[in-house]
Parts: sequence; structure tokens; C-alpha cells
Amino acid sequence: MQPIGHYQQVIADYFASATITKEPANLYNPVNYILSLGGKRMRPVLTLMAAEIFNANCREALPAAVAVEIFHNFSLVHDDIMDDAPLRRGNQTVHEKWDLNTGILSGDAMLILAYQYFEQYEPVTFKALAKLFSKTALEVCEGQQWDVDFEARTDVSLPEYLKMIEYKTAVLVGAAMKMGAIVAKATEENCDSIYNFGLNLGIAFQLQDDYLDAFGDPQTFGKQVGGDIIENKKTYLYLKALEQGSADSKAGLLKWFAAHPEDSTDKISAVKGIFIATGADVATQNAIEAYTLKAFDTLERMDIGLEKKQLLKKFGQNLMQRKV
Repeated sequence: MQPIGHYQQVIADYFASATITKEPANLYNPVNYILSLGGKRMRPVLTLMAAEIFNANCREALPAAVAVEIFHNFSLVHDDIMDDAPLRRGNQTVHEKWDLNTGILSGDAMLILAYQYFEQYEPVTFKALAKLFSKTALEVCEGQQWDVDFEARTDVSLPEYLKMIEYKTAVLVGAAMKMGAIVAKATEENCDSIYNFGLNLGIAFQLQDDYLDAFGDPQTFGKQVGGDIIENKKTYLYLKALEQGSADSKAGLLKWFAAHPEDSTDKISAVKGIFIATGADVATQNAIEAYTLKAFDTLERMDIGLEKKQLLKKFGQNLMQRKV
């Protein structure tokens, strides 16, 4: 096993030299742009790690890891269009830097490019990877649609919200890890266990993202802080505030979430105050910890050495302490 930094460097080196020079440039330049912005690249790192956890060389899993990262960025390009987001990783979003049509078409091309990377594997492995990828990609779309649907609903429940983030975010984390295991030809039981590890870590990751969207540092978060509040998204923070709040705080929250002021400064400040007053901020942090521990519990059922379990545990702990 290698330190986590090794896998991060393998991915960074690949994308530093993977510029697409095909024509038309207006299709591929936005692809190169979004991939060059870096980000956490958590998912491909997990694919490489998972391969070595099950005794393969991490570079054998590089095509699968790259496919996962390209797909993830494809989803971000389209999500940013749907959210009308101005920033991604502290830089202009693709549709802001170019235009809507370019963002849509370049995103479509990224989805197809992702599939092409699986063609580097022999037929049995290719089939297993493509089958998992197709299932996961569709679930991500379902999660995104639920997210959109929730914006118009006033009766979203916490279980519904958790299912939505499981599909929109966590299934890709689980799939990224399972792909590494598939490349390494791990047992079906180990493949399923590491998928569940990634799935629960992914839910914790998204809850942390929700928390940072409201309470993160604008200098390190890389996205517009308070974006979910501006968009009236029913996050875990919002749903917990409704569940735990007084009649007055609930009324205040509903009032703000029905408002669309030109300047959202007061709205963001007031809603964050309600999150704190109702204890929704602490409840969200507790949920992050609970799902992280649930992920760690799956490690006990995995047929790998203690050192490898500790490496995965350390990765999860570091992820939950992030500021970006």
C-alpha cells in the first residue's frame, strides 16, 4: 500500500498531461478547462486505493479512475447549469465562461469519453465495470431529479432527502471503490463491502458539503457560500431546523425560503442564524459523524489486513475534517 498522497499524485500527473487536442476546439476546450481545475479528486483516488487494497497495482485501475473523474465532472458541468452557479472551485463555471449550449454539449461529450476508458480492459472486466457504471450513472440522474423536485415541494422528509443524496452523490463514491476492487479481481463479498464503505462515506461527505455551503470559509470552500440557501434547497440543515425548531423559527425559515431578494446577504445571515438557534448545525455534524462511523463498521467485514483498514479509516477521518 502507498500513502494517499501517492494516489493523488498519480491522478494529478495524468490530468496534467491529458489535454485533449481534438477538433472542434469549442467542444473539447471546456472539457480540458473543467478537468484542469483539479478539485479534491476524491473518487479516482479511491479507485486507485481500492485496487491496491486488493493487491493489484494501482495503475491497472487508472483507466477506471479517470472514467469516474470525467463522469463526476460531467455531472458538475450540468449541475452548475441547472443551479445557475457562477463559480466552481473558485473559477467561472463552464456555462459562464462559454455559454449554455457549449456547457450542455461539452458535458455530453464527457459522459461518452468516460465510457471509452473502460474499453482498455479485457471483456469480463469491461462488462462488470460498464454494468456498474451504467447503473450508477442512472442513479445519479435520478438523485439530481429528486433534488430538483424537492425545490418545489414543502413536504420533503429527512429519509427522502437522505435517499436523494445517496443517489446524487454517494453511489458514485461507492462505485469508484468497487471499480478498483473489480479491476483487482476481488471476491464478490469484498467488492460489495468496499462499495458500502464508499456509499456511507459518500453520504457523510455530502452532509459535510451541505454544512460547508452554509458555514464554510469563502476563501477555502471554492464555491459561493450560502448557495443552497439562495436556491431554497431543502438540505439536511433546513429539514432539521424545521423538525427541531419552535413555531416562530419554523415560520421565519419558511418565510425566508419563500423569498427571492436581489441581494441575498440578509437572507443567508438570517437562515444561518435559524440553523444555529434550532441546533440544526449540531445535528448535521452529528449525522456526518454517524455515517462516517457506519462506513468504518463495514471495514470490519472486509477480508483485508489491519494496516489497509487503518489507511481507509484515516482517509475517511481526513475527509470529514476538510474545509473545501
